[in-house]
Amino acid sequence: MSARRLPVLLSMLALLSAPLTSGARAEGRLRIVEQFGTVYLPLHVMRDQKLIEKHGKAAGVDIAVEWIKLSGGAAINDALLSGAVDVGGAGAGPVIVLWDRTRGSSDVKIVAALGEQPNYLITSNPDVKTLKDFTKTDKIALPAVVVSQQSRLLQIAAEKEFGEGKYNALDDITVSLPHPDATTALLSGSGAITAHFSNPPFQEQALQNPKVHKVLSSYDIMGGRITPTLLYATTRFRSENPKTYRALFDALTEASDWIATHKAEAAATYIRVEQSKLDPAFIRSVIDNPDVSFTTTPQGTFKYASFLARIGAIRNKPASWKDYTFEELHGRPGS
Repeated sequence: MSARRLPVLLSMLALLSAPLTSGARAEGRLRIVEQFGTVYLPLHVMRDQKLIEKHGKAAGVDIAVEWIKLSGGAAINDALLSGAVDVGGAGAGPVIVLWDRTRGSSDVKIVAALGEQPNYLITSNPDVKTLKDFTKTDKIALPAVVVSQQSRLLQIAAEKEFGEGKYNALDDITVSLPHPDATTALLSGSGAITAHFSNPPFQEQALQNPKVHKVLSSYDIMGGRITPTLLYATTRFRSENPKTYRALFDALTEASDWIATHKAEAAATYIRVEQSKLDPAFIRSVIDNPDVSFTTTPQGTFKYASFLARIGAIRNKPASWKDYTFEELHGRPGS
């Protein structure tokens, strides 16, 4: 078991053993669960600079913030529904599925996006140039089979490649692994993992190896830039903790704006918070990518919703991206 994966498993055990709660509580406590990668950089900045606490104090509330790390949207959805956490960070696919499941009950909706960043499907198999080149001997790692952001992206791409209705053509060669472990496995050359639907900075790290190449990008699949990762919460948490919720929203806005003008410092923040051994200059190059921006406005999410409704993964097709987002976002040019 890798040293990076142990904290994830311990977090999962702690959450599963925590007493279930309804999510109702007094203002001033906020439990946030995140995953891996530079897409979570706004959260790292918020944590490092104590921005939630700052905005809480301005509103007259002392906020105690707890940070938890898990891997995969399914685990985060379970934690949110159990009341073990208040705010989750995951891909559009898992979030929209949870919105559908909780309509009329917890009413989970999107708080904000964490930025535009591409996800790459990469491989160490020199014979794979397109999706059709994968065989049963390949194994594609992603955060959670079927339900994760990368899994849904792969399904959308597979249907384009293999034909309508064949979205699950590659599901049987996918395996669940956190991004750090998947990167290590791919680079090991053992053959246990031959491809990884990754995210920054792990995909860029792997691509430094000449034996690894990119098959496609999420931007290729979705026909343009998207915000792959989102923050989300229950309507009840938002309504019962308005000052805490607003402090979170304002802190995220401040962190995202700060990153845009302080990229070297932001890269150093990532290294510090993640205790990463990567070169800060390398992280700076990842967030300097012109395909990356740290907007908090959701982009491209309705394409996921439409796909999920068509394949029966959700029962209720939204009429607009605003159906599954909170009102603070509705005046923006989202999608």
